Amino acid sequence: MRVLGIETSCDETAVAVVEDGQAMLSNLLSSQAHLHERFGGVVPEEAARAHLQAINPMIELALREAETTFARIDAVAVTVGPGLVGALLVGIAAAKAVALALGIPMIGVNHLEGHIYANFLDREPLRDPFVAVIVSGGHTMLVHVPKPDTYELLGQTLDDAAGEAFDKVARLIGLGFPGGAALDELARSGDPRAIRFPRAVTEHDYDFSLSGLKTAVARYVKAARDKGQEPPPEDLAASFQEAVVEVQVDKTMSAARDKGVRTVVLGGGVVANTRLRALMAGRAKEAGLDLLIPSPELCTDNAAMIACAGYHRLKRGERTELAIGANPSLPLA
Repeated sequence: MRVLGIETSCDETAVAVVEDGQAMLSNLLSSQAHLHERFGGVVPEEAARAHLQAINPMIELALREAETTFARIDAVAVTVGPGLVGALLVGIAAAKAVALALGIPMIGVNHLEGHIYANFLDREPLRDPFVAVIVSGGHTMLVHVPKPDTYELLGQTLDDAAGEAFDKVARLIGLGFPGGAALDELARSGDPRAIRFPRAVTEHDYDFSLSGLKTAVARYVKAARDKGQEPPPEDLAASFQEAVVEVQVDKTMSAARDKGVRTVVLGGGVVANTRLRALMAGRAKEAGLDLLIPSPELCTDNAAMIACAGYHRLKRGERTELAIGANPSLPLA
């Protein structure tokens, strides 16, 4: 079965063709980073307009790269939430048009579920229980998955998501937007123990909070500059990054132990961070856990993960009515 996947939840227009939920025949992405850079963040109206311009050419290119045609597409999967409502509507409208014109089923996919399924491209999804940690620009959450299509939310961010915090601190030290990758690169030459930034303690064991850490970094930089000093940016980046990653890894290991699972699954754009991948891998090995991490290109928003998740929902007999709309706050659990 060939599924056309469409993902337009934020600022990247992504289209893919995936066969049997595993083989990526094409997986294309058109980034809008250059469009939003001057604003220091994503402008929803600009994002929606850019999706409108890109969606049809991207579908054509994805089919061409997959060496297939509309006639050989069996279903279409599309992100219906969470995300920016205007951006989501562009992808949903395109998916509805394809489904209606071809007389094929459409399946709406939760963007966060897509990040989990990014791990199962080129392999079968897990049947055993596992804990998933999703770390992206808009979400930071821990999820227990006792069986396929069943999600128990263990904890989530109470304020800033990790990706937001990375971008804000990167901007503070002059790395521009988006700044997550640049901060990661800078941190590699820094000392993560140079500055002891706070680790947030939350009332719920598995919740996350990053606003206090972000404020601590801003105050540290201001205090240094008030004295006519400029803190070493590589040490600042490394110390901040360590404070974020350490908490995420600690809570993930704790959740895996408490739920008695043998596997941990990562997903989301921030999972491309090299320190998070390394520390999580080390701790998982110490705990005797299997760890699944998508390749860096599958950590960011992409349509292959949406097609994969849609395929497995279709196999379970699910179909989505064409009357469905966008749900910008669609919950996973």
